[in-house]
Amino acid sequence: MELNPLRVFLTVANEKSFSRAAEKLLRTQPAISLAVQRLEAELGEKLIDRSAKDLLLTDAGTIVLDYARRFESLESDLENALAELRDKSAGRLAIGANESSTLYLLDHIEKFRRRYPRIKVQIRRSLSSRIPVELIDGELELGILTYDPEDERLITRVIYTDHLAFIVSPEHRLAKCETISITELGEETFIAHNVVSPYRALVIREFHRHKVPLHMDLEMPTVEAIRKMVQRNEGVAFLPRMVVDEEVRQGILCEVRVREMNVDRPIRLAYPAKRALSHAAQAFLDLVQLKP
Repeated sequence: MELNPLRVFLTVANEKSFSRAAEKLLRTQPAISLAVQRLEAELGEKLIDRSAKDLLLTDAGTIVLDYARRFESLESDLENALAELRDKSAGRLAIGANESSTLYLLDHIEKFRRRYPRIKVQIRRSLSSRIPVELIDGELELGILTYDPEDERLITRVIYTDHLAFIVSPEHRLAKCETISITELGEETFIAHNVVSPYRALVIREFHRHKVPLHMDLEMPTVEAIRKMVQRNEGVAFLPRMVVDEEVRQGILCEVRVREMNVDRPIRLAYPAKRALSHAAQAFLDLVQLKP
């Protein structure tokens, strides 16, 4: 089967290596190099700077890469549209969400799968800061965000309002308190998420504003790890309420209200403003009772 030069170039650029692109496309490295050379000859431009130690794109290469990504997205949309034309219940849906937002989606996905069992659903774990770009580039159809990207190329709708919860172990000294002041937290050991987010910055800012020491002596890569450490009474944490809802209801963790930290977390569903939604994406919007 003949290689598509544009797809070959996109794979080389994404992998930043001719050899890795060859492995991914199940071709030899010379075949990959030849395909890129043919594309360069056809366009009359050098796309890759071969004098550099690492694989670097030329200015022309950067432009072609952008169009190659659009072409891949359009090709995927075409395949999906034809599948839907043949069978209105078929298709696929790619939704981007960060770790905590993925948990919010579970109930919706369960209902969606019962209603549309033949639609393939892919939830892609992404950094919140990357989701708007992935939506605009066509890598995602829908995205779940906890902030307003303020980009006219995207439509966002608030579909749920969560809040930032201060959680402790049932064995912690504050576990039986309903409400406390932020000033009571100056001696606590906080277990923090090591992913930069607006809510992490907000907590740091509020402690600084109230002149309360914030001891983030332990940082973890996942929400699950933070929950486990708090459960073991190794520290306390601020986490989205929806990710600890079950544990709080079961008494495994305790939520204590901090008067100065009444922070809502609007959960937004985002999608491109000028791209037609697939049947699958439209069906998901209908499920969460939103109008596109």
